[in-house]
Amino acid sequence: METSLLVHKHLIIRAEVKKPPILVTYLENWLKEFIKAINMKVLMGPYVVYHDVPGNRGITGAAIIETSHIVMHVWDEPNPALMQFDVYSCGEFDAEEICKKIKNDFDVTKIDYKFLDRENNLKDVSGGNFVYEKSSWEPHILTKPPWHDLWYPLYITQVQQLGWPLDFA
Repeated sequence: METSLLVHKHLIIRAEVKKPPILVTYLENWLKEFIKAINMKVLMGPYVVYHDVPGNRGITGAAIIETSHIVMHVWDEPNPALMQFDVYSCGEFDAEEICKKIKNDFDVTKIDYKFLDRENNLKDVSGGNFVYEKSSWEPHILTKPPWHDLWYPLYITQVQQLGWPLDFA
């Protein structure tokens, strides 16, 4: 089935990241900004949840976009953290630009990706991997979160579990 209107492209990313998202509000905002940056439109979401179960601890975010979906899963217990990111769209987008954004926003040490044409037998349009030189990792300097004090203990617990300093600027 071929159409002139839709392109059916699917980007699948596996990345190892030094600065994984751990806060629900952060990932919600990041997904909104990301969707806008790739010229897509949100229909529902983004929906984000942090799952705090040893062995499966991490954050998941998903958004339904006008042309399909975007999903991110991050397991933050390993070091570096493991990120799986999925962009499926019937609209045009640049896979390499998305990989660059992931690299810049989450301090990627390694990234693998596949870019598939789902309209034409799952043809691999492009794919590749990058291994970035591991620089000395400098801990985050965190500012006090802007939300209500009820969320603050969860925030501190997550920061401590990741081994990040509690120095507030």
